[in-house]
Amino acid sequence: MSGKGIRIEGLRKRYGTGDTAVDALKEVNMVVAPGEVVGLIGPSGSGKSTLLKCLGAVIEPSAGKMILGDETIYDEQWKVKDIRALRRDKIGFVFQAPYLIPFLDVTDNVALPPMLAGVANKQARSSALALLEALDVQHRAKAMPSQLSGGEQQRVAIARGLVNRPPVILADEPTAPLDSERALAVIKILNDMAKKFETAIIVVTHDEKIIPTFKRIYHIRDGVTYEEKGEGRPFDA
Repeated sequence: MSGKGIRIEGLRKRYGTGDTAVDALKEVNMVVAPGEVVGLIGPSGSGKSTLLKCLGAVIEPSAGKMILGDETIYDEQWKVKDIRALRRDKIGFVFQAPYLIPFLDVTDNVALPPMLAGVANKQARSSALALLEALDVQHRAKAMPSQLSGGEQQRVAIARGLVNRPPVILADEPTAPLDSERALAVIKILNDMAKKFETAIIVVTHDEKIIPTFKRIYHIRDGVTYEEKGEGRPFDA
């Protein structure tokens, strides 16, 4: 992996202490290479949400190691001083709902993350427009979120997740509200963007429409991960 992508070793998360302690994550090991999209599936309560929160630096693990991009961010304790900057610069998020800011147009929604990181307005908007073009929604650049279709909103959300060029994207049920055609279109976009920008992407999903597209899948059950080879079915199959 040349020090890039995602590597998780022996990750654990315990809530509480003593007799009331709950081990949400018991033994999580994952590797996602740059340019790769992998699926993460498991039943409710299996630890998926806790794992995403740990990877997204929202909660602190109890033990283990996490490497994102070229940086060890956690090794039995946080190894980064500024968690907010880590989330802003190293991790992109794509959620089930797009969560676009309703009073900003499409370009400003995508340009906002780099602006918050200190990038000049003109440069941030230029980066936003380039991504909107790559995602084939450049014609909606001046539209408000309420004027977009569901598929267009999700493309804009993907652009926003990619705009800071993070080495890691965490996508939580990104196709759940979409029909089969739009769901496959979104997962194809994620694969195309992963290859183009050398981004490692984890997609948490229950969506049976997209599971056959993954070449590798991690199952998580009772806080433990198991890897299997996926079908890697073409998107137009």
